[in-house]
Amino acid sequence: MNQIKIVHVTTVAQSLQGLLLNQMKTLQSAGYHVSGISSPGAKASSLEQAGIRHIAVPMSRQVTPILDAVALARLYDVMRRERFTIVHTHTPKAGLLGQVAARLARVPIVINTVHGYYMHDRMHPLARRFYIALEKMAARCSDMILSQNREDIEIAVSQGICSPRRLAHLGNGIDLSLFDVNRMGADVVRDTRAQLGIPCDVKVVGFVGRLAGKRKGFTDFLVACRAVADEYPGVRFLIVGDADVGKADAVGSAAAQDYGIAEQCIFLGSRPNTDLPALYSVMDVLVLPSLFEGIPRVVMEAAAMGIPAVVTDVKGNREAVEHGRNGLLVPLGDTKALAQAILRILMNSEEARRMGIGGHHLAQDRFDERKVFARVLEQYARLLQERNLCVPTSVVDTE
Repeated sequence: MNQIKIVHVTTVAQSLQGLLLNQMKTLQSAGYHVSGISSPGAKASSLEQAGIRHIAVPMSRQVTPILDAVALARLYDVMRRERFTIVHTHTPKAGLLGQVAARLARVPIVINTVHGYYMHDRMHPLARRFYIALEKMAARCSDMILSQNREDIEIAVSQGICSPRRLAHLGNGIDLSLFDVNRMGADVVRDTRAQLGIPCDVKVVGFVGRLAGKRKGFTDFLVACRAVADEYPGVRFLIVGDADVGKADAVGSAAAQDYGIAEQCIFLGSRPNTDLPALYSVMDVLVLPSLFEGIPRVVMEAAAMGIPAVVTDVKGNREAVEHGRNGLLVPLGDTKALAQAILRILMNSEEARRMGIGGHHLAQDRFDERKVFARVLEQYARLLQERNLCVPTSVVDTE
């Protein structure tokens, strides 16, 4: 029997590597022939090392009509040539172009995972209607829409993007064997602090993610950090991630000087997943003041590492943080409330400890990526069976 050919499509290679590599490995182990499509990038080498073929198709994360049309044509050519059985798209631009190209190429099964709808309440009404129209067009090309959070399912139904029968809640997860507070000894915490030049008695506020001023709220983070530093002068701000290159709201490390906190900031740039557990272990609180999310991986990772989080009260974040249990929710755009929430955790060690324990339990219960992979496999098997196509034996055996 020929293997079922699956391809996952994202705009940039970093998404294939950072968000989907473990899922693609699981699909491969289940008997599928798995490939990935994205723009060219250094992160694609991780796929090749795992035996997953990478096909480079340049795509821009900006709205660029001419380049987008070229990308659509290239995606169509690749999908028609490769004769994939399943095309599974991710991220806004690749989701739109990939779904349309797959349907034009007559791919039997087209699936899109929504990692957080791009339209949000603070968007200009015309822009919001534009993005909803694009999502409607793309959804017509898909057999199934998988949503990371439940609120995006409600949006899809209420805005007429997709009918409920073609929607399913997927959730999101992390590798709990990597992110496990119980594996992190005191020696690792001590050595990591020493490497970073942070004394053992100094509080650490963390940010992990793309340095995007609006989308990830990094500008609000810096404003809040200024207020926190005024109240807690010895604090350090540990920032893991790169500027969101190619985006209008990209913020560089130099911005810390504008807020007078450059000497207290430690910018590490992007780090591999294997480095993150040790970095989380030196944090007292993780902060993510984003505009919207699917379900944020960094908050799930922090929870698994026993680190409380302060996040904005927006869709996606609300499914990763239970207010008072594993962190605090603050109003979007309220930098004063953001700073106060950070200070509350820094100044109340017992409450922070309880939130850390609550986060670890929450992660064990809800954030296991293996449960997400199982749901994906179930959807693949169901859609293949509906079309009288063969399901890999290893998948059937596990059902």
